[in-house]
Amino acid sequence: MKRIINKHCFLIFLLGLLLSCSANKKASSSSETVAEKQETIKVGVLHSLSGTMAISEVSLKDVLMMAIDEINSSGGVLGKQLEPVIVDPASDWDLFAEKAKELLVKDKVDVTFGCWTSVSRKSVLPVYEEYKGLLFYPVQYEGQEQSPNIIYTGATPNQQLIPSAEYLMSEEGGNYKKFYLLGTDYVFPRTANKILKNFLLDSGVPEENIIEEYTPFHHQDYQTIVSKIKRFASSGDACVLSTINGDSNVPFYKEFANQGLSASTCPIMAMSVAEDELRAMDTEFLVGHLAAWNYYQSVKTPENFKFVESFKKYCKENGLHGGESRVTDDPIHWSYAGIYLWKKAVEKAGTTDVNQVIKALSGLSIEAPGGYVEMHPDNHHLSKPVLIGEIRADGQFDIISRTDDLVVPEPFSKFAM
Repeated sequence: MKRIINKHCFLIFLLGLLLSCSANKKASSSSETVAEKQETIKVGVLHSLSGTMAISEVSLKDVLMMAIDEINSSGGVLGKQLEPVIVDPASDWDLFAEKAKELLVKDKVDVTFGCWTSVSRKSVLPVYEEYKGLLFYPVQYEGQEQSPNIIYTGATPNQQLIPSAEYLMSEEGGNYKKFYLLGTDYVFPRTANKILKNFLLDSGVPEENIIEEYTPFHHQDYQTIVSKIKRFASSGDACVLSTINGDSNVPFYKEFANQGLSASTCPIMAMSVAEDELRAMDTEFLVGHLAAWNYYQSVKTPENFKFVESFKKYCKENGLHGGESRVTDDPIHWSYAGIYLWKKAVEKAGTTDVNQVIKALSGLSIEAPGGYVEMHPDNHHLSKPVLIGEIRADGQFDIISRTDDLVVPEPFSKFAM
């Protein structure tokens, strides 16, 4: 009888224990659900907000914040709000790596949008590979790179460098025979000019008709260099291929005009000057000079009209410098398109897991403000059109040449060898 009672008590005890565990499990599940509902998706913003590159990079931060506001207002991503984590590497290339690690290790961001110069990108690349992060890089560059942890939404050499030289050599572009390759002394201009020089030589341009020169970041005195360009261009068949970056563009163009050079006597084809940089320049003397990009504010699509208007309104309402006079440009556009590409990939994957998002990005397409673009299935770059623009007096560009189709990205150029 005693054994039966003990057995009965044990069964009651066991049943109580199971009920208790079940209740705890439900409470835990309920708690986790609340936590999940409160959780945000952290988005890193890694752009120079001070220093020589702030002239270009501040606007990329601004447009990313606008996109995050838009996305959050429309319900977020996977039902969660995006939480921006903004850091300022201050145009210091070593600091870029430190800030990138901070975003990944301390802040645990799900994705980062950032960098401008190639030296900053190369500084953070090993960090993103080591910590398995994901970086969207929005600026045209020299190629010769393909990281599993970087999505390159800017142009490859065959989407900017080569088309710019081809245009200047064409009858439409002026049949230029002499080329002055002038750049800032760092990775992008050095490699870009190697590609351009080899392409020009391969196209039959004599080596004596190609001059290559570099200046440091934040260089301000272009008097001597412009004097050399003026002598070089005295034959009437010379042009400048410029890879000058940052605030050095302001004194360069000013000195160019001061010495009586113009687009009609020696056109400048810029790889790093767009509408945003032109805001800081006296455009009266820049009319007719050229740039090669994949987007301009003057692109005529309904999506772009809305994008431009929204950016101006956002800058005004948020008290940002320039207010409604702000402009869009190529890197601004690809920053904006990049975050929407990422959003679409996350929703396709059903997760922010980096590996799953990268898989979802393969072959993904969106209707960006500038038009339809498509992610290459293998190389992490975008297929996009190539546009040649001519500077107007109002700081905008007339699009004077455009490829008929999307240009498939080729990160590794044969002319870089």
